[in-house]
Amino acid sequence: MAVDYTVIVVYLAGMLAMGWWGMRRAKSKSDFLVAGRRLGPAMYSGTMAAIVLGGASTIGGVGLGYQYGLSGAWMVITIGLGLLALSVFFSARIARLKVYTVSEMLDLRYGGRAGVVSGVVMWAYTLMLAVTSTIAYATIFDVLFDMNRTLAIVIGGSIVVAYSTLGGMWSITLTDMVQFVVKTVGVLLLLLPIAVVKAGGFSEMKAKLPTEYFDPLGIGGETIFTYVLIYTFGMLIGQDIWQRVFTARSDTTARWGGTVAGTYCLVYAVAGAVIGTAAKVMYPKLPSADAAFATIVKDELPVGVRGLVLAAALAAVMSTSSGALIACATVANNDIWSRLRGAVRSSGPDGEHEGDHDEVKGNRAFILVMGVAVICTAIALNNVVEALTVAYNLLVGGLLVPILGGLLWKRGTAQGALASVVVGGLSVVGLMASFGILANEPVYLGLSASLVVYVAVSLATPATDPAVLRAWRERVAGRGVPVPPAEVAEVSG
Repeated sequence: MAVDYTVIVVYLAGMLAMGWWGMRRAKSKSDFLVAGRRLGPAMYSGTMAAIVLGGASTIGGVGLGYQYGLSGAWMVITIGLGLLALSVFFSARIARLKVYTVSEMLDLRYGGRAGVVSGVVMWAYTLMLAVTSTIAYATIFDVLFDMNRTLAIVIGGSIVVAYSTLGGMWSITLTDMVQFVVKTVGVLLLLLPIAVVKAGGFSEMKAKLPTEYFDPLGIGGETIFTYVLIYTFGMLIGQDIWQRVFTARSDTTARWGGTVAGTYCLVYAVAGAVIGTAAKVMYPKLPSADAAFATIVKDELPVGVRGLVLAAALAAVMSTSSGALIACATVANNDIWSRLRGAVRSSGPDGEHEGDHDEVKGNRAFILVMGVAVICTAIALNNVVEALTVAYNLLVGGLLVPILGGLLWKRGTAQGALASVVVGGLSVVGLMASFGILANEPVYLGLSASLVVYVAVSLATPATDPAVLRAWRERVAGRGVPVPPAEVAEVSG
């Protein structure tokens, strides 16, 4: 294992080095939070694919393949479909807004009265997303070093917090590009073909497994619908995803770069399901489906390759974890803390109305504080699936309707948006307490309540001020927002 350990240590050291490099580029709030809005197509596509394909997509995707066969790809497929929908239909107008958070977008659209409550809901979502990613370090470090769970979480989480705090989005972008390459090589180019060959090829897999393992809908229609509702729609509105859209240097980059990333997700989804199916042939009696990835890597891969594939698993977890962490800190600082201290600034172009205090230093401090909170929460929690379900139920049930309503329906009002967030969020929480966290009813009924309230209250209240809507349309069109010179510079790739 010495060679494998060396590969992992070099990889982790490289992540910290990238963080240090990124710190030198993070000179302004725009640099620190959205990489100066200067990413070209290649970097944008790689980093977007890296953040959406985390530990759940890699380790969990293989586990679903082990349990259900090829239809286990549906979870990651719905993630890819959500990213494609976001990129094709919404990313251009989102990129042109020149904001930092989803709540700022809601303030612009509804006249500054919907962002506070939505910020709290979005903060809860990003916090739980970061926690679930951090918990996954325990699984990987246990395979590598037979390490204590708490120590594994502290080590993995500390590395992510370190490079994220140093350079913000620039550090995360640079590390995500490395992680994208490592995941591509480790999972698609190495683990996938080796797993299929070790299982005897597709003909042997079909001979040894029940036919339902090769049924595209074998996982069940209701499960697929739930995945669409949670993950596809979740991709449309999450702060962690939008913050990456904000990094694109143009709306064209956001649209086409995101389309490439979404297509990559579909390929990754099928690869994970095939690997899991192969693992079922080789290890039919594993104690849990989630152990399939670690088992096949540990027992079937040669020295060196094993280390690279485990580095790919770490890359998957770290990319999601760092993206969720900076999103959580950005929302906590911009949407919650700034309002509590009474220093709300208009969401004008970057570089304006930033006050006299050091914006980079303040955001860096928030990442550090949120990072410590994430590590402590991850140590205290055990059930990753429940934590992730809570996060996405809150996001979709509380924020999907007012966000998409604001983008698509001009009659939506601030009162309707606020009522939708409150009723949808509280309904989801209450229904999870009643039906159980993993039940489908909370997100179904909570989303329905949010939609009904949004439409009813919007129609019952005065229409949004025409001046607000006019300013919104100008902003969405990219007019009336002078871009600072720092954001005009292009980054190669």
